[in-house]
Amino acid sequence: MAAAAVPLRALRRLCRVLLFLSQFYILSGGESTDIPPYVMKCPSNGLCSKLPADCVECKTNFSCVYGKPVTFDCTVKPSVTCVDQDFKSQKNFIINMTCRFCWQLPETDYECSNSTSCMTVSCPRQRYMANCTVRDHIHCLGNRTFPKMLYCNWTGGYKWSTALALSITLGGFGADRFYLGQWREGLGKLFSFGGLGIWTLIDVLLIGVGYVGPADGSLYI
Repeated sequence: MAAAAVPLRALRRLCRVLLFLSQFYILSGGESTDIPPYVMKCPSNGLCSKLPADCVECKTNFSCVYGKPVTFDCTVKPSVTCVDQDFKSQKNFIINMTCRFCWQLPETDYECSNSTSCMTVSCPRQRYMANCTVRDHIHCLGNRTFPKMLYCNWTGGYKWSTALALSITLGGFGADRFYLGQWREGLGKLFSFGGLGIWTLIDVLLIGVGYVGPADGSLYI
C-alpha cells in the first residue's frame, strides 16, 4: 500500500506544478484573456436568430425595397456561441427583417436621451436634439446610434392636481404660483390679494387647462 501511495503523491505534485506554470504563463501575457465587450450582451447557446445585433455581422443590402420583408446572411462574432432550431451549434444563419434604416424605426424600438434644459410648456412647443440608440434585439440598416429632433417631454415632479387645488383654495395668497416656482407672480398675487380676485379666477382657468405650468418648463405628472 505504501509503495502504491508514492506514485500517487508524485502525480499530484506534478499536477500542481503544471497548474502553477499554466497560470503563470497566462498572467505573464503568453495567452490573451481579454473578452470582447459585446460578449456580455450575447446569451450563451441561445438561438442564433434571436441574438442581439451587436453579437452578429450581417451582409446587408441597402438597395432593398423600403418596408418590404428581406433576408440577410449573418455570422456570429468571435467568442459567441449559438444554436439553430435543432440545438446544433451554428455560425452562419439567416435573419428575417423589414427593410428600413434605424432612424425610420417606430419610437418603441429605440431609446433616446432626455433633456431637462428645454421648455415643455411653450408655444410653439420646443424641440431638442437627442441621441437615440436602437434596442439590442432590433435589426435595422445603417448606424444603430443616430440623432433625432424630439419634443421636450420631461417632468420636475409637479402635480397638476396639487397646483389646481392650491389655485382654488389659496390662490388669493399666490400659493399656486409659489408651488410652481413662479415666486415673482406669487408675490404679486400675495400683495394684491389675488388681483382683487380677478387674477385668482384667471389662474384657476389657466392652470385648469394646463396653460400655466412649472417655472422650470417641465410637464405635470
